[in-house]
Amino acid sequence: MTEKTPSPGGAGTAANDSSAGDPAASRPGGPVGGDRESIVVPPAILAQQAGWAQPGEAPRATGGTKTDDAPQIFASNVRKSDTSEAGYDENPPGVGKLGVILGTVIALLLVGSGVTLYMVNKDGSKDTAAAKPDAAKSAPPTPTADPVPPIKDSAKVLPTVAGDFGKKADIQIPAEASDGSFVVKVLTEGTGAKVEKNSWASVDYTAKDWNTGKDIPSSYDANGKPQIFQAGTDSLIPALDQAVIGKKAGSRLLVVAPPAAAFGAQGKADMSIGPKDDLVFVIDVRNANAPDAVVSGTVTPPPADFPQVKDNGKKPAEITPVAGAKDPTELKSHVLIKGTGPKVEKGEKVVVQYTGALFSSGKVFDSSLSKGQAFSFPVGGGQVIQGWDQGLEGQTVGSRVELVIPASLGYGDKGQGDIPPGATLVFVVDILDAGQG
Repeated sequence: MTEKTPSPGGAGTAANDSSAGDPAASRPGGPVGGDRESIVVPPAILAQQAGWAQPGEAPRATGGTKTDDAPQIFASNVRKSDTSEAGYDENPPGVGKLGVILGTVIALLLVGSGVTLYMVNKDGSKDTAAAKPDAAKSAPPTPTADPVPPIKDSAKVLPTVAGDFGKKADIQIPAEASDGSFVVKVLTEGTGAKVEKNSWASVDYTAKDWNTGKDIPSSYDANGKPQIFQAGTDSLIPALDQAVIGKKAGSRLLVVAPPAAAFGAQGKADMSIGPKDDLVFVIDVRNANAPDAVVSGTVTPPPADFPQVKDNGKKPAEITPVAGAKDPTELKSHVLIKGTGPKVEKGEKVVVQYTGALFSSGKVFDSSLSKGQAFSFPVGGGQVIQGWDQGLEGQTVGSRVELVIPASLGYGDKGQGDIPPGATLVFVVDILDAGQG
């Protein structure tokens, strides 16, 4: 997920045909020019590095030092571009005559080896060790994961929970052992939007290990932040990924997760979670946003020297340039709709909708709204153009912001796709949510 700049509609931007979304396909304006590279990390590795691997995946060792009291970071999906299993291009150039000759020799050798194997085994000999390799020695071990049990809304015995939504919960573990059920029980039901599959959800959580009674790091701990993720995409452990589907924002949930719905048979040694430990979560569903959601509120028109913006609902905004306006040399921003959420901090993952246009003509070159898929990235992480990193930090969640970005903070003198060299850009950005992700 280290793509350099979400690019609306430029080269390298394609409509998302995956519900989880692919930053490489959706980012505004296309890849940033220069010597920087894009790195796409498989989701399994991201999940392991983040500390919340899926059942059956071995934790990945890291070189850094982990503090046990730090809230955990969940992982999200990024697809890798299609290549061969060996990592080579799918269609290598022609091999020439030498390649044909070598291929023929190899084919003859394979036929010969097949005849040899047949001769060794045709008489039904019990000793076939010479004919075939020992599978146990030649094949890598295949990890198995217990299937995630169906979700229930109750069980024979459950922990008790005290406290209000939006505050760290007091969880009391019963003396009896868990019966192994995967339980999602609504403690208080909210009145906000419902979390559907592929919705962007943000949650706060308190957690304990049922077997040991020990606390698990929580988003309510010091420096903790809400967890933000796209529900139902298998990017998190089922205890979070599946538990929130169908629940409304503002709800508090009790979740009892057997190993198959948490860290599987390997447990989580760095958190002192054993391979057979059941976990308990109290989840506060803060926000839910559909992939095509937009912000709403009272609009404050931009100043006369800003391009004017016409709201088109869930379609790309219409941007009208200022006649004869000179390209600015510095970043300019105007808040069209002031959100009431927390301020976006550097390093936080944000979920946004955007429309990008040329400052000179108002021509739209990309929009997440035309794809029906919100875009996400870490603010200040260098994964988007500098104008985005600088212009969105400090804005509040729920805001719609107009950014006028000079070429020096955009795509410079090289341009990108439909963006000409040296172009000043205009973006209208809806900040749907922010958190840890």
